[in-house]
Amino acid sequence: MPQITVDHSKTISFDREAFARDLHTAVVEIAAAKPEACKTQFRAGQFTAFGYEDPEEQGHAVVHVTLGLLAGRTDETKAKLTEAVLELLRKHIEDDGTVLHGSAEVRDLDPSYRKFER
Repeated sequence: MPQITVDHSKTISFDREAFARDLHTAVVEIAAAKPEACKTQFRAGQFTAFGYEDPEEQGHAVVHVTLGLLAGRTDETKAKLTEAVLELLRKHIEDDGTVLHGSAEVRDLDPSYRKFER
């Protein structure tokens, strides 16, 4: 915990390492997570479709960040964290003229959540 997933169009120029470092810092500061517990998985989508646009035009790109946290954070904390995530996306994704659709959500992990390390 937290479990962080970043789904994004493969076409964006994204400084993933710096984003993850800054995101982990924000999660620690805002949601009181432990630094060593922060884990982020990046998944680049091979194909992004937007509305009726011809996908070959690649005029739009998408990035969505999902943060799974143990239950107990207030709605205010979750909102503050998602706003921080959106600001970090603006900072770490190059503005190359493509219309970028960025979004983020914080969700409570299900009570059945378990993990292991080896």
